[in-house]
Amino acid sequence: MSHASDWSIRECQPADAAAIRDIIRRVMTDIGAVGPGYAIVDPEVEDMPAAYANPRAAYFVVEQDGEVLGGAGIAPLTGAEPSVCELRKMYFLDALRGKGAGRALLKHCLDTARERGFRQCYLETLPHLDAACHLYEQAGFQRIDAAMGNTGHFGCNRFYLIDL
Repeated sequence: MSHASDWSIRECQPADAAAIRDIIRRVMTDIGAVGPGYAIVDPEVEDMPAAYANPRAAYFVVEQDGEVLGGAGIAPLTGAEPSVCELRKMYFLDALRGKGAGRALLKHCLDTARERGFRQCYLETLPHLDAACHLYEQAGFQRIDAAMGNTGHFGCNRFYLIDL
């Protein structure tokens, strides 16, 4: 578990399912990423803890004062080499933004990916999410020209990859 002065990172638990589902839906609606082609319609959103029960997958939440305010995870990238994972469903409520939680959670996810034997991590996002794109680039992700794997997120049009 990682800590900062007023928030902490921990593995997502079954009791977190409703909170993280609501965060994903709220944030994706706020950024206009709704409907087919976006993660908001992925069946796993209904029960994130169950969806990440695979031994090579993990989903983490950021908690502040006992309340889940965000999360992110890693899992094997569908349709790609087994050495490639995907950073998935990284979303935060406004109350958590600007506190270093995103940087810490991203590092935690990448460290977990390395520990689980992945050699690369891929992600998809949208170009108008400036803060997120900046965070990924600061962490060492490189933009790539085309999508990898088969995420089903045809609404996303900015792609990144990092060597672990």
